[in-house]
Amino acid sequence: MDTLEVRIVKLEPMRVASVYGFGASPEGEAIGKLAAWAGPKGLLDVPGQHRIFGFNAPNPSAGSPNYGYEMWITVGPEVEPDGEVRVQEFPGGLYAVTQCKGVETITATWKRLIAWLTESKYKHADHQWLEEQLTPLDTALDELTLDLYAPIAE
Repeated sequence: MDTLEVRIVKLEPMRVASVYGFGASPEGEAIGKLAAWAGPKGLLDVPGQHRIFGFNAPNPSAGSPNYGYEMWITVGPEVEPDGEVRVQEFPGGLYAVTQCKGVETITATWKRLIAWLTESKYKHADHQWLEEQLTPLDTALDELTLDLYAPIAE
């Protein structure tokens, strides 16, 4: 197995607009809601200008195909809550980060990152686990590129 490339990143506090999906594949629902809200506001016009993150909320549980997925897009102070879209302040934190490409690699890459963390000098921390979408929201699933953020403490 090749070596996992991990970098240590301090995410600064950020203001985010948040949408939520729930079901057997909530990521698609959350992406649809985010695109429908952020697209007309021009927040998706310049790739990378507004960072996009997601995470399970709640995680899948045994015996149920359903779970939740929340997505965030960074926004400025002028953005207000709107219908299902909430706005919140994320305090940031220290993370171990690695990258994966293609939706089929996400679970295996998370497992490798957790194994790396177990063997590292860092401790698991309690702030939010995150997946940052580095490709546009309409990217084909096999071309999707994500940075996976595991919360750490020194």
